[in-house]
Amino acid sequence: MRKITALIAGLIFGLGLYLSGMTNPAKVLGFLDLAGDWDPSLALVMLGALMVSSVFFFFARRRDTSLLGAPMQMPIRRNIDRRLVLGSIVFGMGWAIAGLCPGPALALLLTGRWQAVLFTAAMLAGMLVFAGLESRKQR
Repeated sequence: MRKITALIAGLIFGLGLYLSGMTNPAKVLGFLDLAGDWDPSLALVMLGALMVSSVFFFFARRRDTSLLGAPMQMPIRRNIDRRLVLGSIVFGMGWAIAGLCPGPALALLLTGRWQAVLFTAAMLAGMLVFAGLESRKQR
């Protein structure tokens, strides 16, 4: 049941990304172009997502398990460290270069666009490099 619920939630999320224009790299790049022809519409998408998620996070913090019985795993760290800042910068650079971030890229895979396939392959390669560096660091 949890996997089916996760699939349905992912499909709804992907559909929301598609309908809001978040899967359109030109629209995303227009939002990031503060000095040029700035398109503020994605700020409204982000604001809407924050409003909806904040309601659910409010209730989730008061629970030990999810509605399907899985343990709640809320973030406990609140400090801003070097790794968080550098990771945010790299994420932002990738978003600005490609006009995509991981969620919209995965949603775009269903369209078969080569850009989404290339972005996702590069993202997976980056994840493998990170996992390798982390395991090497642990040894």
